[in-house]
Amino acid sequence: MAKASPTNHPFSLDHYGETISAFLDNGYAIVDFADIQATDRHLVLRHDVDFDLRAAAKMAEFEASQGIRATYFVLLRTEFYNVYSKSAEDALGRIAASGHNIGLHFDAALYPGGEAELIRAAQDECQILSQAVRRDIGVLSFHRPHRDLLASDIEFSGVLNAYSRRFFEDIGYCSDSKGTWRYGVPLEHEAVAAGRALQLLTHPIWWVDRNGADTQNTVARFLDRHQHNLAKEAGTHCAAYKPPSG
Repeated sequence: MAKASPTNHPFSLDHYGETISAFLDNGYAIVDFADIQATDRHLVLRHDVDFDLRAAAKMAEFEASQGIRATYFVLLRTEFYNVYSKSAEDALGRIAASGHNIGLHFDAALYPGGEAELIRAAQDECQILSQAVRRDIGVLSFHRPHRDLLASDIEFSGVLNAYSRRFFEDIGYCSDSKGTWRYGVPLEHEAVAAGRALQLLTHPIWWVDRNGADTQNTVARFLDRHQHNLAKEAGTHCAAYKPPSG
């Protein structure tokens, strides 16, 4: 088994690349969700884009430079970005041009009507996202799913569920939620020790241009950039408003 990276190692693109390289040195192959086999040394790389498409595009290009292929899950209903905006179109184009898959990051909490409504809404969102990125959407992940939703193991026609038992229980699962490894360092995961498949979830905001900042300041810096960009847009589209200088 490959030597694990220190648990206190700051998140960065270089550290991410070193982690994936260690998996490859340990005999793992990076595969898509559709191809993963639970008992093989398969690694499926998943990125949930909760905040920052710019960071996602930068991470995608870094992965491409390392020969890494991943799936980027994009929110359709969020206050942080609009997939039809010019900046989002550019970022998503960079992700696709880097050879990665794009999936739907689906906020089920917005649809409280039951499983039938949830399935219809997911299908609708997949279709809208597919039109925005000009490619089929074949996989989705839930945004901050409730444990009852995970236990339901919902099947979506023609679309894989990244939280289905096949990908969440039958194989190993490791996540950097809240900016730290919630399930332990990936290379120390029990599935890796047994030579079994692993789903590795990361969020680009924790890895790109973090420079050792804690999670609070990392999000705060993103919000500052976001506000600055909104002010510029307001100045461009509203002659009565003058954005702050700087």
